[in-house]
Amino acid sequence: MKQFWSFVIKEAKHILRDKRTMLILFGMPVVMMLLFGFAITTDVKNVRTVIVTSQMDHMTQQAVERLSQSEYFTVTRTVATPQEAERLIRSQQADMAVVFAPHYASRKGGVQLIVDGSDPNMAQQWTTYAQQTMPDAESSMSNAQRSMSNVQRSVLNVKMLYNPQMKSAYNFVPAIMGMLLMLICAMMTSISIVREKERGTMEVLLVSPVRPLMVIIAKAVPYLALAFVILIVILLMARYVLGVPLAGSLLWIIAVSVIYILLALSLGLLISNVAQTQLVALLLSAMVLLMPVVMLSGMMFPIESMPRILQWIAAVIPPRYYIEAMRKLMIMGVGISEVFKEVIILIAMTALLLTIALKKFNVRLE
Repeated sequence: MKQFWSFVIKEAKHILRDKRTMLILFGMPVVMMLLFGFAITTDVKNVRTVIVTSQMDHMTQQAVERLSQSEYFTVTRTVATPQEAERLIRSQQADMAVVFAPHYASRKGGVQLIVDGSDPNMAQQWTTYAQQTMPDAESSMSNAQRSMSNVQRSVLNVKMLYNPQMKSAYNFVPAIMGMLLMLICAMMTSISIVREKERGTMEVLLVSPVRPLMVIIAKAVPYLALAFVILIVILLMARYVLGVPLAGSLLWIIAVSVIYILLALSLGLLISNVAQTQLVALLLSAMVLLMPVVMLSGMMFPIESMPRILQWIAAVIPPRYYIEAMRKLMIMGVGISEVFKEVIILIAMTALLLTIALKKFNVRLE
């Protein structure tokens, strides 16, 4: 056991001395959390809004003030006709127009929204926010390329659970945790072992008194400890920098994350058995991990909306289940019983990957 811990300390010192590795381990999580938390956002803010009304009565003025006082909309101009509003949207001088009927104050007429529909997702969000900002109004929506319609519908009073402000950070933070822990643990572990192969020192390690399996575990232990530290840093940033709640049990959040970290380390060990150079290990990590994690884990796009064949592929992507579990534990505040399915799948994947990696590990290096 003393020799085992000597290997662990040796690997830890090697990691700490490598400034580039430390920059990747701690710089990448901080930068990506800040980027996805603040820069890459789908939050609705400062939507350029045109008011269309023929008379600014008390009720209309009140509705306009509610729009302008919200952080979502910026009232840029008031015009008399819907045609003028459409012209402004077509010329990219406005994003949305709120058209008040002539008899809006007497409740004989309602409100209609003209929205720039070139980005359907954002257009839907603008409409939803406008409806929530003016809950007593009646509205209908059209895009900038359609003429005004006389069809009006009552606006429902929407109650948004778990994320009433609809902040995109609530969605991105669990996803970023899944991506970062997978990339860092798998990539850095695989590169570390392959580096020993390239330098010819792996053979020296394997003929040492310590069993080969213990050598591999000793090289993985420092990355396990660093991944745990990175997890704590991410959780602290999520809570105190991005304002994402930790509604569930912190103990279960950490426990599920440790299982996921072990899975990522097992995958890194498997990649190290296949790759013979650091470049190959890096490319394999990027191809096997980065694109599937971003595209097929539910991080950016809902899996339910994907074609059936992509849903089948997504079923074998480990981050999918971790992200689902973290969203439930962190945002919804459910108990461990509600994520039991995801935890069992992660444990099964960890056992499978670790078994394959250890069986493929060849003591006699070719």
